[in-house]
Amino acid sequence: MRFTLRLLLVLFLLVALASGLFYAWATQTLLPSSSGAPAATRPAIEFRIPPGSGLRAIVQIVNAAGVPLNASLFAVLARVQGQGGALKAGSYVLAADETAQTLLQKLVGGKVSLVSVVLVEGWTFRQFRARLDAQTTLQHDSQGLSEADIAQKLGLTSLEGRFLPDTYLFDTGSSDFDILRRAQHAMDRALASAWQARAAGLPYKNAEEALIMASIIEKETGRAEDRTQVAAVFVNRLRIGMRLQTDPSVIYGLGENFDGNLRKIHLQTDTPYNTYTRAGLPPTPIAMPGLAALQAAFAPAQTPALYFVARGDGSSHFSRTLEEHNRAVNRYQRGRP
Repeated sequence: MRFTLRLLLVLFLLVALASGLFYAWATQTLLPSSSGAPAATRPAIEFRIPPGSGLRAIVQIVNAAGVPLNASLFAVLARVQGQGGALKAGSYVLAADETAQTLLQKLVGGKVSLVSVVLVEGWTFRQFRARLDAQTTLQHDSQGLSEADIAQKLGLTSLEGRFLPDTYLFDTGSSDFDILRRAQHAMDRALASAWQARAAGLPYKNAEEALIMASIIEKETGRAEDRTQVAAVFVNRLRIGMRLQTDPSVIYGLGENFDGNLRKIHLQTDTPYNTYTRAGLPPTPIAMPGLAALQAAFAPAQTPALYFVARGDGSSHFSRTLEEHNRAVNRYQRGRP
C-alpha cells in the first residue's frame, strides 16, 4: 500500500514537473537576445503561412524564418488548447518578445500583418496600376500583361473607371489581382446602388453611361460643394443634345501625346474622346470616380445652368446663357470687368 502511494506521489511530481517545464517553455520568449538588448529594440520577424498549411508545415515555415520553435511541443500546445486545426493562413509579424503561447493565439486569431494601398479619386487605371506595381509587399501577377489581358482576367471589356477609389488593406504577399478584384466589386456594388436610387428623367441609357458621366464630373470638379451643379450642367447639355465640351475628356483621348498644355489644335483634332467634335458621352470613363461623383451623376442639382467657368480659387461660376458665360470668362479668366 505504501509502495503504491509512493509511486503515485512520484508520478504526480513528475507530471507536475513536466507541466511546469511545458508551461515555462510555452511562455518563454522565442527569440532570446544574445546581446542583452531589450525586446522592444530588437527587429521583428515576418513570415507567411500559405492557405491549407498544416501545423507541421507552419512550424517549418516559422523555423525557416529564424524562429527556433519546437514542432512536437507546439503541436502539444495546440492540441491541449483545442486549436490543432484552427490556424489561419496569412502574413504575420513575430515580435521580439513573442512566446509560443502568444504565437499560437496570433495564428488562431488570424492577426495578420496588413498593408494598405490607396486608390485616389480621379486617377486613371494606368496611375492605379503604377501604384500597385510600386507595392513591394504585393505579388505582381499582372506584371507583363497588357491592359486587355488584365481586363479579360477580370471579366471586363475595359478597365477605366471600373475600380472604386478607397484605401484597401491587404495581406503581405497577396496578388495584385486580389486588390483589383476587391476594388472592382466595390465599384460594382456602388454603381448598382446608385443606379437603383437614381433621380427620375436622367438621360442615361444604362448605369455604364452614368459611370462615364461620373468620371467627367470627378475630373471637372474643383470644390466638393460645386459637384452637383457641375453634374447638372453636363446632364442639361446631354438632354438637349448640346456637346459636352469637357477638356479632361479631350486630354484623356490624347493619351501619352499630351504634354500638359491643352491647345486649340487639340480641341479641333477629332478622337473618340473629343467632346468638342463629337456629341454625347465619350466611349468609356476617363478616370475612376469616387462615391461623391457617382452620387452627383445620379442626383444632379436642379438648375438650368449650361455653362461654368473656374473662378481661380477652386470654385466655379455657373451660367444659364452663353452671354452670361462669356462675361464670366472675361471676368475670371481674362481679368476684364
